[in-house]
Amino acid sequence: MSAETIAAAITENRRVVLVAILLLTAGLGAGATAIEEDTAMDEFRTESDERETLEYIDEHFATRGGETTTAQVVVEADGDSGNVLERESLVSVLEFQRALHDDDRVSRTLVDDDPIVSVPSAIATTAIHEDRARELESRAAELNATEAKLAGALERLEADPDAAIEAEFEAVDERTPVELTDDHADTFETAAKRLRRAETESERETAYRQGTRGVLGDEYDALAADRAALDDGLEPSLTAQIDHVESMSDDELAATIERVLGADEGRDELFALMPTAYEPGEPTASGTIVAVVQDTEGEYVAVDSAPASIVTGQQAIAEIGEAELEGSASVFGNGMTADEIESAAPDSLAVVGPLAFAFVLVVLSIAYRDPIDVVVGLVGIVLVLVWTFGTMGWLGIDFALVFVPVPVLLIALSIDYAIHLLMRYREERTDGTLDADAGMAAGLVGVGVALVTVTLTTAVGFLSNVVGPIGPLREFGIVCAIGIVAALAVFGLFVPAVTVSIDDFLETRGIDRRRSALGTGDRLRPVLVVGKRIANRAPLALLVVAVVLSAGGAYGGTQVDTSFDTAAFLPDEPEWTHELPDSVAPRTYTAAPTIETLNEEFVRQDRRAQILVAGDITDSETLQRVDTAGREAATSDTVARLPNDAPAIRSPVTAMESVAATNESFNETFHDADTDGDGVPNSRLAPLYDEFFAADSATAETVIHRTDEGEYEALRLIVTAAGDASNGAVTTETRAAATAVDGDGVTATVTGQGTVLNYQTERAIVETIVTSLLATLAVVGCLLVVVSRRTAGSATLGLVTLIPVLLTLCWVLGTMWLLEIPFNYITGMIASLTIGLGIDYSVHVSERYHRELERGGTIGDALERTVTGTGGALLGSAATTAGGFGILGFAFLPSLQYFGLIAAISIGYALVASVIILPTLLVYWTRFAAPDRGPSGPERASQPPATSTAEDD
Repeated sequence: MSAETIAAAITENRRVVLVAILLLTAGLGAGATAIEEDTAMDEFRTESDERETLEYIDEHFATRGGETTTAQVVVEADGDSGNVLERESLVSVLEFQRALHDDDRVSRTLVDDDPIVSVPSAIATTAIHEDRARELESRAAELNATEAKLAGALERLEADPDAAIEAEFEAVDERTPVELTDDHADTFETAAKRLRRAETESERETAYRQGTRGVLGDEYDALAADRAALDDGLEPSLTAQIDHVESMSDDELAATIERVLGADEGRDELFALMPTAYEPGEPTASGTIVAVVQDTEGEYVAVDSAPASIVTGQQAIAEIGEAELEGSASVFGNGMTADEIESAAPDSLAVVGPLAFAFVLVVLSIAYRDPIDVVVGLVGIVLVLVWTFGTMGWLGIDFALVFVPVPVLLIALSIDYAIHLLMRYREERTDGTLDADAGMAAGLVGVGVALVTVTLTTAVGFLSNVVGPIGPLREFGIVCAIGIVAALAVFGLFVPAVTVSIDDFLETRGIDRRRSALGTGDRLRPVLVVGKRIANRAPLALLVVAVVLSAGGAYGGTQVDTSFDTAAFLPDEPEWTHELPDSVAPRTYTAAPTIETLNEEFVRQDRRAQILVAGDITDSETLQRVDTAGREAATSDTVARLPNDAPAIRSPVTAMESVAATNESFNETFHDADTDGDGVPNSRLAPLYDEFFAADSATAETVIHRTDEGEYEALRLIVTAAGDASNGAVTTETRAAATAVDGDGVTATVTGQGTVLNYQTERAIVETIVTSLLATLAVVGCLLVVVSRRTAGSATLGLVTLIPVLLTLCWVLGTMWLLEIPFNYITGMIASLTIGLGIDYSVHVSERYHRELERGGTIGDALERTVTGTGGALLGSAATTAGGFGILGFAFLPSLQYFGLIAAISIGYALVASVIILPTLLVYWTRFAAPDRGPSGPERASQPPATSTAEDD
């Protein structure tokens, strides 16, 4: 069936077409109601051993014995001279912690053991501990002195049988601070009488014990119990901590801070809560972190997904922090980030949507210069979106963050199709010889092949994503392909039928519906004929410049950053949003600036690599090898350094050392297991692990997995990455360190959510880009060759048409490098977009040029009509599309801003390549590769690029 027959059938049966389209719209539109929103980025993770290992760790090494998430409250002092370690600030943090416990929104999410960790609490607890220790020592000294006085009294009673027992006891009572009661007196009297009756040395010793330590037995027992409680660790109430800090003198406070945060005595866990610039032992600091540990109750939690209780709890933490804390405070946690990411899309659409609609309306009005055509075009766009999202619903595809650019893309392609169709329709009716039916049929014949070719190649460009390993990108490619086919159907069937129906109706009533095509007037002609002029005057120079720029761009493309950074997916709040009315103003976003503060001033606790050691972990050499791995990792620049210059590494050995430092009993067990004195236990590891769990199970569970049957199954070593270390470097260095453990009965696997798995995602994105790019170029090239062979009689025209697309792709990649725009799962789609839209523009130009040549004109005439007719349509389409994508720059997600910017640049490059570079390529194709079309063929082929000077005007 010929193109003419199909075009005539559409216009002649337009009522049938309209009814069919409307029925199909109703059916597909029903599916849109089934679409659910899914903002989780977990689907972008690829399946791997490392991911399974992380799932194992999350299940068996969960902090404090349950699945948890941690909110980091960043407290910063006001001004350059502010100090979070001064008394008022310490008290405010402790009052903040008390308020968290008192608030039901927060308290119901807190874990049972040590839910809130802070430096002020450690300072207060240490001071109370030291005071308590001094009090116990004083009590012990008093008891010892009293015991000695009682012994002296017994000696006098033994030496003087007439001495009064009661008088001696009263004398002791008067000289001791220990409160002695009648029970004490009775015990002393019994012992004294027994002493006087004693006949053997053994009886004397028994009497003395009863009259001294026996008298004070309850006091000594109470002292021992208090000492044991002190050794196990005090847990003073927050009210007690506040009162104690307020009662301390300045010197006492400074001395306690020096002990808690001293270079030698300070614990790494506390230094991890201090700024990296903090000088250990100093009583001044610009900020600190309060860690709030929440129980997720088994629900999935990630940077973009959290249960409502965690979201509400962390929002309450921020609210309380603003009210209670001295200086500024901000909260960073999965609850906050998930809520902000979920809010970013609707907030962005509230701003971007009206701007995009207004922009499209203005550009269409300028391009069409007819309100009826504008309305028809807008209705067509709505139908395309309904078809696309309705099909998504029927296919069960959830609306994820990756689909946010899809409406803009489909609007852009729809406008492109509409402008090309309408402008060709107007061209065909310019001389007044054709009515609406015949003019539309001629217009469909003129652009039909190009539109079908564009649809095939563009759809293939996006479908190439299905060969990649990332699920959402595969779905993105499928949805885009569906939308592109929908655009062809709507603007190839519905819009022509509606346009002809309206024009026929109005023209039968005397209203002339003929309009001039964009670009055929005098205003745009000087701009549009630039490509033709260069083709005539300096074609070789143009190609040399294009190739050089492309080579530079290709090199830049190899240097584009592929890091997967969480910050790129956190919404930001530009200054201009403060001027927006409340109805469209976005919420206040805090996660992005908070994570920036964490990166610049603290050690980020969410960027960790982990080594899971599984197998015979009770073997005598296991801890030695794990410690070696930790020491090797510590030498790498990829490991964060704490303020005391210690590497931010947590291992079973360092965890045991921290418990041994405060538990004398475990300290003895720990050192007994170290038979060679190198500080690492190497014997009786199973009993050592038993004692470790008995002494501090919460700490032990973070580094050792013990089964319900009491078997020891795995260890883990945690490496916190430096803020400026790439995920690739962290992964490589940690894997190198893990080789010290792997083998001889144990396996060592490196994993990590914010490091290793992100690196795998980066590689998967690159793999998807490269694979889809190669597949797209191969398939699109073959399609163009086949189509060109059938329509133009020359396969080489298809290859020539592909060249501007390759040039555009190189330029886009180079620009991303220059602008430091990274590849992520949003910007990674730019390759597909560049090929899709680039092919669109190139095909329209090549197809129009070929048809103009077939009409028998010269090269100059063909170029003239191509660049002014099709070039004008391309200019209008490019302006609308680039502007539409450019409006994404007003979105609140940096990744969408990057995508909008580079998409707009890509469209501009595609337009330049099509209307500036391609005309020169077509001239050379005509001269050296075009088929002989009859008598005029050799004449055209023998012409020089410039047919006449007049053609350049």
